[in-house]
Amino acid sequence: MTSPADAVIDLYQRHAATYDGLRGKTLFERAWLDRFLALVPERAAILDIGCGSGEPIARHFLEKGHAVTGIDSAPSLIALCQERFPQASWEVQDMRRLALGRRFDGVIAWDSFFHLTAPDQRAMFQVFAAHAGANAALMFTSGPSDGEAIGSFEGEPLYHASLAPEEYRSLLAENGFAVLEHAAEDESCGGHTIWLAQREGAAQGAP
Repeated sequence: MTSPADAVIDLYQRHAATYDGLRGKTLFERAWLDRFLALVPERAAILDIGCGSGEPIARHFLEKGHAVTGIDSAPSLIALCQERFPQASWEVQDMRRLALGRRFDGVIAWDSFFHLTAPDQRAMFQVFAAHAGANAALMFTSGPSDGEAIGSFEGEPLYHASLAPEEYRSLLAENGFAVLEHAAEDESCGGHTIWLAQREGAAQGAP
């Protein structure tokens, strides 16, 4: 039997249109997105990991003049992105195996990274580092504390997991990121737990 963690990609693939309809477009995340954008140059190259349907976050970046590369594991969601924003770059990719061979000014994983198991989350920090250029911004959402949570989407289990805040801080530091801001269950942002960090100095091994 497929575990809830292994079923996440297929769940979004089958219910992409429903997810897109339910996904809020009011940009309640704006304040945090603008903090992230304040750390990147004009016309920055931004990597959106788990981009979903491209709205509202990728749209916000594109409207600000930035170049977006979005990746998602669900082909149906990437198809929506390609239809809406053909000027951006969209790829069907599993974030756990992401290796684009280039670095970005900003990397974001909003409401996506937290669908991974704890071991996969730990491994993702090397993926973040491999795609972050010198002084790149990194922002992601997590749970507020260590553990797993099973939500529901279209009547099916939807897996979430989180590491402890102390472990996130350690993994960020080990991979060359300094934490700039951290908010646990931010009421002004729909109760999201948010991490905003920046790559310290030159990216190691950058081309």
